[in-house]
Order: sequence, then C-alpha cells, then structure tokens
Amino acid sequence: MNGHSERQPDPKIIDLLAKEPENIAHVSLEYFPPRTDQGVKNLHARMDRMLANTKCLYTDMTWGAGGSTADLSLDLALHAHKTGHVSNMHLTCTNMEKDGDPIKAVHDALRTAYDGGIRNIVALRGDPPEGEKEWTATEGGFTCALDLVKYIRKNFGDDFGVSVAGYPEGHPNRISQLSEKEIANMSEAEKGRCCTHDGITYVCKDEDYKKEMDYLKEKIDAGADFIITQMFFDAEVFKTFVKDCRTWGINCPVVPGLMCINAYPGFKKMTKFCKTRVPKSLEDKMDSMKDDPEAVKAFGVEFGAEICRSLLDSGSKILHFYTLNLEKVVYGITDELGITSGLIEESNESDAKDMVAVGSAWARVGDTVKFSAGQGVVKEIKSDGAAVVEVDGKDVEVAKGSYEKVF
Repeated sequence: MNGHSERQPDPKIIDLLAKEPENIAHVSLEYFPPRTDQGVKNLHARMDRMLANTKCLYTDMTWGAGGSTADLSLDLALHAHKTGHVSNMHLTCTNMEKDGDPIKAVHDALRTAYDGGIRNIVALRGDPPEGEKEWTATEGGFTCALDLVKYIRKNFGDDFGVSVAGYPEGHPNRISQLSEKEIANMSEAEKGRCCTHDGITYVCKDEDYKKEMDYLKEKIDAGADFIITQMFFDAEVFKTFVKDCRTWGINCPVVPGLMCINAYPGFKKMTKFCKTRVPKSLEDKMDSMKDDPEAVKAFGVEFGAEICRSLLDSGSKILHFYTLNLEKVVYGITDELGITSGLIEESNESDAKDMVAVGSAWARVGDTVKFSAGQGVVKEIKSDGAAVVEVDGKDVEVAKGSYEKVF
C-alpha cells in the first residue's frame, strides 16, 4: 500500500503504550464530530491547543450513531493525523453502505484511513441509527465488533493497531432491571456494579457478565491489541474489571475511559441512559449543586482528579478522557495531577454552543429542546429525524435540524 500523507504514518498505539510514560501518566483525548461547519473549525483549533498543552499520546475521533458522521469522522481523523496527532479512528458496523455493499463501505474507509497515514482503529458495533431504539445489522454487513476485528486482520494483516470497547459494568444491552427479590439476592459481584436510577435498580447479572467477558476475550483473541472502557464513576468497578480480564486470560492493556463532568443535566441524562453506577456520595453532591453550573464544573475537576489518582495508584499508565469537545475540566484535572500546570486559567469554552454532536446522541426522548415556536420535552424521535415535542400539554412535530437541545 502506498500512503499519500505528507507526514510519516502514525505509530501503533499498542507500541506507544509499551513505553513507560515520561510524566505522571499518558493522556489520551476523545472528540466527536460537531454538527456545524463552525463547530468543525473550532474543534480543529481546540484539538491543536489540547495536543500542544497535554502532549496527549493519541487522539480518538468517534463515528456517529448510525453511521451519521462517517465522512466527517474520517475527515477529522485524517486532519488529526496531518496536524501531528496519533489518530485513533472509531469505525462501526452500523448503517455502513457503499454502492449497496456494506463490506465495501468499511473496506474503503479503512483503505482511505491507511492511505492518509492512520494506523489505529477502534473497532465497534456502534449505536442504533437516528430515530431507532434497537440496533440491527445492515443486510450483508457485519453483525458485531468481533466481525470487524476479524475483517481487519484478514484483509489488512498487521497494518493497523486495533482497540475495542470494554464494559466494566456490562454492556447497557445486558443490564437488567431487578425485582425486589432479585435485589435481595444479588451476589457480591453484582452489588459492586449495580446502579439505581429513579428508584429502579439495574445490574448486569453474573451470567450475562460472564457472556460479556467471554465475548471480550474473543475480540482480543481475534487480534485486538487493547481495550478502552466505557465511562465509569466508581474506580473500584474499573479495578475489578481489570482483575476479571486477567482471570479470563485477557492480558492486554486496559485503558480507563473517563467521562468529564461538565454539567448537571448532561451527567444525569448520560448516566441514566447508559445505566452507569453512580456512588451515593457522588449523586448527593451533584444533586446539591444542580443549580450552580460553575460549581459543577469545579467539582468535575475535583472528582476527576480524585478518581484519576486512584487509577494511577492501582497501576494505570494512561487516562483516556471523553472531552465532550470541551477543555476546561480536562485541563483542571491534568493541572491537579501535575501533568500540566496553569492550563485551567487559559481554557476558553466560549464556543461550547457549537460543539454539539451530529446524530441522535444530541437529542433523545426525554431531552428538553427549543425551536421557533417555543420549548418542550421530546416524546419521540421519528425515523426521518423529526421530533415529537410536548409543549404546554400538546404534541408538536418539529422537523429534523429545526430544534436544538437545551438539556
């Protein structure tokens, strides 16, 4: 294969992870494609700043829900490589099709990435397309991330470093609502990863957690190099997950994925949507500050630094931040850890309104949105992206692109 990148091809992340960090820890940063052209320009500038300021080991670019950002994700991942980042491009199996052929779409994306100097891929199943609640495979396409890992290794050999997702609390699709009897009979392991939202207790039951770990082992055995985890807010859950990986014979690096706490509404919605375990002390603290956005950000720094210290003390060599396309909390955490110094005072988030993601992730059922006729709560997202919004007790259908999430 002949590359067309002006820069040398990226090193593989697995090789970088094998080296001892020069500072307290390696940092990696994850971004998503914004919805607007201005957002993309602003993201370019933010990525440049954050690379220079944090010396991040690598930079992830996500692939939008339902393949909604395929072209933009690829463009941004290539831009990252061209501007000095080690680019780690997410690639999903969802809604990928070219000339009626889903396999060709994936192959062409991989070829374009390779020719552009990218050498690292995050192989994922992906989320449902916009307006759909359930994930279904594209006809003739891949059915899961394992298929994608196998395809990459079969057709590209060792040309790419490959990472996969890990779920310390179990994949949300395997997390079950418990009855009172089931709550009373939870195992100690289940108690350690269960969560409660709106008075309902959920957990990935032991038998389902075993299936999750067996599947993760298959992905590693098929050729994945390392694991990046789903977000978590309880360090003990991550530590247990790493121990379980070793018990299952999964001996590759396990990178902790850390969701930065930037705002109360976003924190509540994301943790509920993903059925994430939230320790009672954290829940109470967040609830006490829900009407003070600046206090929430300051606490996001404090809590983030605390959980990072616990992870570093347990042997983690890298901290992977889900930045939400923002910088202040990330800088605050790295400043607190001594990885950087004085960056939080230099942070600039005046462009936050332009950093909204493409695709269904930016508006879901239950979100509050605003549009020309007012503001209301989303009751339904239709297959064409239109939203049914309840406004003053009446349902109003609002066309895709005509509404904006408030929270």
